[in-house]
Amino acid sequence: MSYFRRLTGSRIAPAVRLELRRSQYRAFLQQVPLLYAVLIVNTATVAITHVGVAPIYLSVYAPALLCLFCVVRVAVWLRSRHGKFSDEELARRLRTMVWMIAGMGVAFVAWALSLYGYGDAYARSHVAFYMAMTVIGCIFCLMHMRFAALLLTTIVIVPFVLFFVSTHNPVLVAIAVNVLLVAVVMVLILLIYYRDFTNLVESQIQLRAKHAETQRLSDENFRLANLDALTGLPNRRRFFADLDRHLAPLLGQARAPGSLAIGVVDLDGFRRINDLYGQTFGDRVLVETGRRFAAQVTPQLSVARIGGDEFGLIVVGATAYRQLLDLGDMLCGEIERPYVLPEGSARLSTSIGFANFPEAGETTTQLVERAYYALHFAQSHRRGGTVIFSPEHETQIRHLSKIEDCLRRADYEREISLHFQPIFDTALREIMAFEALARWTSPELGVVAPSVFIPVAERCDLIHALTEVLLRKALEAARNWPEVVRISFNLSARDLTAPGALDHVIRTTLASGVAPHRIDFEITETALIQDFDQARTALDALKQLGARISLDDFGTGFSSLNSVHRLPIDKLKVDGSFVAGIDREPTARAIVKSIVDLCQNLGMTCVIEGVETRAQADALRELGATVMQGHLFGKPVPANQVLDTYVRDPMPRLPRTSSSR
Repeated sequence: MSYFRRLTGSRIAPAVRLELRRSQYRAFLQQVPLLYAVLIVNTATVAITHVGVAPIYLSVYAPALLCLFCVVRVAVWLRSRHGKFSDEELARRLRTMVWMIAGMGVAFVAWALSLYGYGDAYARSHVAFYMAMTVIGCIFCLMHMRFAALLLTTIVIVPFVLFFVSTHNPVLVAIAVNVLLVAVVMVLILLIYYRDFTNLVESQIQLRAKHAETQRLSDENFRLANLDALTGLPNRRRFFADLDRHLAPLLGQARAPGSLAIGVVDLDGFRRINDLYGQTFGDRVLVETGRRFAAQVTPQLSVARIGGDEFGLIVVGATAYRQLLDLGDMLCGEIERPYVLPEGSARLSTSIGFANFPEAGETTTQLVERAYYALHFAQSHRRGGTVIFSPEHETQIRHLSKIEDCLRRADYEREISLHFQPIFDTALREIMAFEALARWTSPELGVVAPSVFIPVAERCDLIHALTEVLLRKALEAARNWPEVVRISFNLSARDLTAPGALDHVIRTTLASGVAPHRIDFEITETALIQDFDQARTALDALKQLGARISLDDFGTGFSSLNSVHRLPIDKLKVDGSFVAGIDREPTARAIVKSIVDLCQNLGMTCVIEGVETRAQADALRELGATVMQGHLFGKPVPANQVLDTYVRDPMPRLPRTSSSR
């Protein structure tokens, strides 16, 4: 029984049965013309040999009707071969076909056996041959339809064998036995073929299922590869792919302005939140930010996370100047809403830079670079706002590119110099230190301000070589000063965080001959924001060297009291922006007073920068500040003038504040 089941393939899963029906139907459609052609031709030849021998209704009318029926069936099948049928309709058509074949088998067998009584021995042999060959041909045509083939075989072979055995003619009996054996073999072949056909259909179903699963996994992998796992927004890869997709059709057409713009969004102060509350809280802020951005997505606006706290925008259609500003203001407003989370609450601002196609650029690289430039311009000049890249920015880029080119080709030893500005202790009425200020005089550009060329040097990785030259020259100058006078030197953020950069600073310091305890290394709050842990490690190394650490421009950046507490800082330098109205603005006085008290409580030195007038100095002394720096106490001078101007005979040139008279 198990062999017979394996042979017949009788165990067909329900899921396979439906597909098997469709495969049977498609295969049978191809065999229908052959099946009916065999019937028509064989029937016609038998009828012709019996014309004039058998009655006309058997030799002409009956076969004509049978052949006409076959022609009609062929026409019906051919007309419906392209039809789309439901599973129920397909099953009904197959059932109808099976019973139609059974009826036709009965009709053709009855007609053939009715002819046997007419004609000579040749004619009778023709009838036997007709029945045997026709059923074999039909079985071949019905190989895909097991039940129909078996039913037709039974309908034809059983009467055939019984009829010819009953004649008791040895020849006819032998023919009947031979045909029966052939029929049995044909049935076995039919069963094997049908089993293989069923297995093939099942394999195709499994292959399609595996292909569908593979495609699903591929689609899922593609989705995950293009999705930011934290926020659920498209990631950097998807952002650039979408940008290329939007740009492709525009590059082949007339470049109509206002069709596409990209934006870069940066969360101002996010790193401060990470430092204050930890990475988990920061991640929750990013998730909420992603949710707020996702709520603004439209067919014209897509948002992606392209960096730690950076997001990319693709704007299609509505890219006019006013529209982009309104969009930027709306997005900034969304981010500025308070973040109320279970762990606490926080507030953020955001700066956005936009670049329009084709005004700002015609390639992905150009547009992204221009958008980043607009973003950095916003952070420098309009923090918390939106800037759209303009021709003026393009001019600035070209100017900065020229500066970069000249800086790369510059002879630092000859072109780079230092000026020194005194830091004055008003209580002791003496100079306690000089701050080294970089100067660059280019043969091509002339004098370039440090606020211009230092950021360029940082951006193009020239800052380390520049720092090494400046530090060496500063320490060479300090070597000639009195031991009590310190040297204050500014370090770039990259000097603290870039691998190997700090080693050059330490080696240059040790080789200078200046005692490390005379050196104050100044850092900005930006250096702390970029990589707090790395910056702390670098500052610890400088402290172990014996140097002191000053935090420059305190109060203008994004560091916090937490940073002051966790870092080995010896001195806070208050930015000059708080000093401008110190003698008349209560708010400025309150801020400076708080910082002065903070330094006293923490045992730090407080240096007030930007002191320009005697009134400002008097107001600062009333608040408890004694160490000051500014043009009131001395302008920056070249290294070769420091001794004559400030050190050898400083007293006549140092101002006396009213409170020190």
